[in-house]
Amino acid sequence: MKAALLTFLLIAVTPVLAAEPTVTSLMSKPLPDFPGKEVLMITVEYPPGGADPIHKHNAHALVYVLEGSIVMGVEGGKPVTLTPGQTFYEGPTDIHTIGRNASQTKPAKFVVFLLKNENAPVLIPVK
Repeated sequence: MKAALLTFLLIAVTPVLAAEPTVTSLMSKPLPDFPGKEVLMITVEYPPGGADPIHKHNAHALVYVLEGSIVMGVEGGKPVTLTPGQTFYEGPTDIHTIGRNASQTKPAKFVVFLLKNENAPVLIPVK
């Protein structure tokens, strides 16, 4: 499952970006107290100038910045620039319109915790 998840994320992102993020799965765990739900923890590393395509998760996504600086935004909200130790939240119905490295010269890294339906795709491209 982890290999399929990483493959899906990389395929979904690859055609759109010149500087592709690296996604690493850290853990996936079913939540027996919440039937049909699981938590997934990943890291995302943006190279300098790296970005994500417009997408959604159909999940609760909690972001924590580890290194560098990232710009995040959802449809209808204002973009925010986050630095190490800062957080960001995306809800299950949010369209993630901006997700990129704030720097053209330094990498950025963040961890994402996703509360989602078991076996549901992590990233859904939006056109």
